[in-house]
Amino acid sequence: MTQYDFQSSNAFVSTFTIHPYQTGLLDNLTFAVKDNIDIAGHKTSYGSKSWLATHPPAVCHALCIEQLLSSGATCLGKTISDEFTYSLDGESYFYGTPINPKAPDRIPGGSSSGPASAVACDLVDFAIGTDCAGSIRVPASLCGIWGMRPTTHRISEAGVLPFVPSISTVGVLAKQLSTLEKVMHVLLRSQPSTVTPIKNIYLLEDAFDIAHPVIRKALNESISRLKNMQNITVKTISFSDVIQEKISLFECNEEILRIIQSAEVWNSVGAWLEAFMPEMGSRARAGLDNVKQTDRSKVNDALIKCERIFTKIEQFTQEGDLFCFPTVPVLTPVKGQLDQFENAMEFYRPTMAVTSFSGAGRLPEISIPIAKIGTVPVGLSLVAGHRKDEFLLAVAKQLFGSEPY
Repeated sequence: MTQYDFQSSNAFVSTFTIHPYQTGLLDNLTFAVKDNIDIAGHKTSYGSKSWLATHPPAVCHALCIEQLLSSGATCLGKTISDEFTYSLDGESYFYGTPINPKAPDRIPGGSSSGPASAVACDLVDFAIGTDCAGSIRVPASLCGIWGMRPTTHRISEAGVLPFVPSISTVGVLAKQLSTLEKVMHVLLRSQPSTVTPIKNIYLLEDAFDIAHPVIRKALNESISRLKNMQNITVKTISFSDVIQEKISLFECNEEILRIIQSAEVWNSVGAWLEAFMPEMGSRARAGLDNVKQTDRSKVNDALIKCERIFTKIEQFTQEGDLFCFPTVPVLTPVKGQLDQFENAMEFYRPTMAVTSFSGAGRLPEISIPIAKIGTVPVGLSLVAGHRKDEFLLAVAKQLFGSEPY
């Protein structure tokens, strides 16, 4: 694999060094920060040079950054975010496309594209990003690294630019599970879990059905290994059986989460867009034009349905239960492939359907770099119950911690 540096990776917006306040669990580890998270004295671009030009530098660090610096980690800079974090592809109009080192002709995934690239290129030990509809999980899978979206709102979002406040969360990307585990315990303010025995692993049927056959084939060996483990029951279950209601993952995303997301995005950036009429990339402009047209009379119904899904998943999930499915159900697109609307829909529609499960359920999810198609990485996700983040980290280590990634 080609070696990339801070410049050739195109992962960073700016590089600098902020030394830790004191020693701690993260001693000798370095990290990068997605450029929608505040670093004192630096402007936060939100992936947009137009936003950068109209906003002052941050007056203080985001609280999650304070936690890391107080635990021994060293910050090496800010990394590219997709425009307003409103993308899953990582192809930035303003900053270019961060390299995906394991598949350089393909996209890195977004919107935490720069953080994922910086980690995958071995430029930092870990990176901090955000996840709403998959912005940690998707680039983790596409770049072949570990990525975790924690339970929604378990990590402080103070100092993170608002996007979709009811769904978005801070997340972590890392090359090694041991690093991910340490960083998550710092951010969650928790201790490693005494392992609760794994009771059931539920293979989410809808997600596997949505997945392209080449993705299912790439994950067959890992799924077979799970099925052959002693004292663990592996079952296939549909999303409708989990929530006891006839709703598909496509409907969960398109008729519920997307309405909430669109309304909250316009609340977050609409006034600024109307006031400044900024330069934007064509994909961001098209997406935000659609957001503006959202029928806000449907928002309350979507919020009620989302709360019902959250409650049903919580009621279904017992101690020791996990869900499992492909992190991204399609093969990583080649750079520029998503310029065509039909190609974009073939990537976005199934991917956002699959990522909607943890979004609606407010669940912790880890993408595991478990497989490849040629050199192209394929991730497998494990999901635990609400606020069972420590259990999820412990079982990921138990099941996959010895793998040579």
